[in-house]
Amino acid sequence: MHRNVANLVVNGDINLLSVLQYSVEVLKVKHIIVCGHYGCGGVQAAMTNQSFGVLNNWLHNIKDVYRLHQPEVDALPTTEDKNNRMTELNVQEQVLNLAKTAIVQSAWKKEQRPYLHGWVYSLKNGILKSILEMPPNSPVNPIYKFEI
Repeated sequence: MHRNVANLVVNGDINLLSVLQYSVEVLKVKHIIVCGHYGCGGVQAAMTNQSFGVLNNWLHNIKDVYRLHQPEVDALPTTEDKNNRMTELNVQEQVLNLAKTAIVQSAWKKEQRPYLHGWVYSLKNGILKSILEMPPNSPVNPIYKFEI
C-alpha cells in the first residue's frame, strides 16, 4: 500500500515508483487500485487559489487535472458537485499515469498483469464507485508507450 495526499501518481516520485516496482516486479501483484474518496481535502484545496506553502507543489498536479477537464467541471452547479467530479477525474488521471510507467507496461507485456483499477469511495454511504478499469495491454497514448 502506498498513500499520499490525493492519491497522486507523479512520475518523479521515487517513493511511489519504489513501491510500484517492488509490488509489480517482486510481489507480482495482479491488481493495483487507486482509491479516492469524495470530500478529499487535497482535491478541495487544489480547487482554490489559497496558498498552502510547499503543498502548493503537490497540489499543482490536481490543478493540471482541472485544467484538462475545466469546461466539464465548471459546468457543474455546486462546489460539492465540482469537487466530487474532480475527485473522480483525478482518480482517472492517476490510473492513466500508472499505465504510462515502464514498470506497468513491462509487466503487461511479459506477464499480462497487473489490472489497474480506479475507484472512488463515498464516506457518506459506503458505496465504492468504479471510475476506470484498465486490463493488461490497455491502450496508452503512443507518446507514453515504451518499446519494451
